[in-house]
Amino acid sequence: MDNWDEIRTAYQVARMGTVSGAADVLGVHHATVIRHIDALETRLGVKLFQRHARGYTPTEAGQDLLRVAQGADDQFSQLAGRIKGRGQDVSGELVLTSLSGLAPLLTPVLSEFRKAYPEVVLRYLTSDRLFRLEYGEAHVAIRAGSAPKDPDNVVQPLLSQRIGLFAAPSYVARKGVPEGPEDYGDHEFIGSDNRDTRAPFFRWLWETVPPESIVFRSTDVRALNLAVLEGVGIGFLPQWEARRYPDLVQVCSAQEDWESPLWLVTHMALHRTTKVQALLGFLKDRAKDWN
Repeated sequence: MDNWDEIRTAYQVARMGTVSGAADVLGVHHATVIRHIDALETRLGVKLFQRHARGYTPTEAGQDLLRVAQGADDQFSQLAGRIKGRGQDVSGELVLTSLSGLAPLLTPVLSEFRKAYPEVVLRYLTSDRLFRLEYGEAHVAIRAGSAPKDPDNVVQPLLSQRIGLFAAPSYVARKGVPEGPEDYGDHEFIGSDNRDTRAPFFRWLWETVPPESIVFRSTDVRALNLAVLEGVGIGFLPQWEARRYPDLVQVCSAQEDWESPLWLVTHMALHRTTKVQALLGFLKDRAKDWN
């Protein structure tokens, strides 16, 4: 059996007799418990529980599973006893994930965090894919866009990232600055290569600027940001990054619907651990100065 989470869930349902009782013990949503039971029964091809108005009663197959899971649970309890107290330390491996475009913002903060907690081994993973917190792929995720909906995750607002349209001095010297949308066809722009992007500012660009004027396109946010700084064309930058380059020229006022919310996401099972709370507190404190 390759999914201990499902077996552990079934064990707790058998022990507690109800889905809600098992969910409380495991610290997950009741829908997760039902999903695990259904998946396990489908995989085994047998009913593990009789459902009735007062709860769940193990079938004969369920009793067999209960005995095996009980032994495994006892062994885990013994292991927990041997390492008791280690989880209260801010030490060991700590994994944070975000989009690569946030690396210049986060890396200095992570450097400070590492100095404050020298026993931590930090792994900062940047990717467009969503790391599965429920599978332990990361302790903390910073995600952009609409608030994540997974009921087993704890989601907290971190920052509403303001975005502006900028040009580097070298571009302004070469092409000037458009006075309004009527001039956009005479200028060169930088944008996402994905016309179906969820980013509202890139959608605005494709709707407002003639496609032939979007002369530099990429799916890599860092490449787009660097192209703006190199004067390839007019493009978007977060306000926190633009402040690092005071010579940049803001081409037009930022629109409210260009803002991109950032969320701190943790799994319920790890949210209260000391090292995760330490990192969350550090990030939230530094975020006060980011916009």
